[in-house]
Amino acid sequence: MHMDEEDDPDYTTDQYAGVKQPPLFKDPVSDVIITLPKDFENLNINNDFLQVINTRVSSRIYREEEMSLLELSFILWCAQGVKGIRGKSYATLRTVPCGGARHEFELYLCVQHVQGLSAGYYHYLPQNHSLELLNKAEDVKPFISESLNEQAWAAKAGVVFYFDMVAYRAEWRYGIYAHRIALVDAGYISENIYLACTALGLGSCAIGSIEEAISNRVFGLDGNEEFIFMAHPVGKIAAEDHQKELDFYAFVQENNL
Repeated sequence: MHMDEEDDPDYTTDQYAGVKQPPLFKDPVSDVIITLPKDFENLNINNDFLQVINTRVSSRIYREEEMSLLELSFILWCAQGVKGIRGKSYATLRTVPCGGARHEFELYLCVQHVQGLSAGYYHYLPQNHSLELLNKAEDVKPFISESLNEQAWAAKAGVVFYFDMVAYRAEWRYGIYAHRIALVDAGYISENIYLACTALGLGSCAIGSIEEAISNRVFGLDGNEEFIFMAHPVGKIAAEDHQKELDFYAFVQENNL
């Protein structure tokens, strides 16, 4: 239902009611912190922006080969990197835009094939560009498949990013309209992941079909104030797998669509 000031002239947001704003970041909960490298000049990055835009695709066929920690670091930096703080603690300036600079999303990771990292579950700490290890896991494939509604192809990814919405960060400013802002903001992050992967020669595919309860439980989220919103598998790809990618859409020709 659409509501504006004419519907409820007394309605206001917490920001305009003078309520203290929520923290810009979540505090780490783990003692195991991995500082991420930022020597991105050592990566083989395609700097031809037009080519990156024109060759961006959704990739679902991954080689079960390791990504480097520097590649993972670059994707995280492009997705949520903090370039500065506005004021003492009013807002973060990041590599992605965001409505009102609220940056209501946290990134959780299920790592499978990344050099130097144990398989398991992690949380990105953008305030100092690092990861915290939440739990190790010998085999994350079952979780990936279950959390993504049995999309088994994603279980071969090197890493899967899970978008956690910290709802009140957006609600504090936008109130009942926060969900509109969140939809747009998730798109900014998703597109930067796509473009970063394309520039590195990696593949990715945004996924909105998720089993939220399973994902929330693994990452320790309550499902009300915070909840997994979408996911982004990322992995190594190869040109010779192009036909396998096309096979995902065989039904189009089969059904004369």
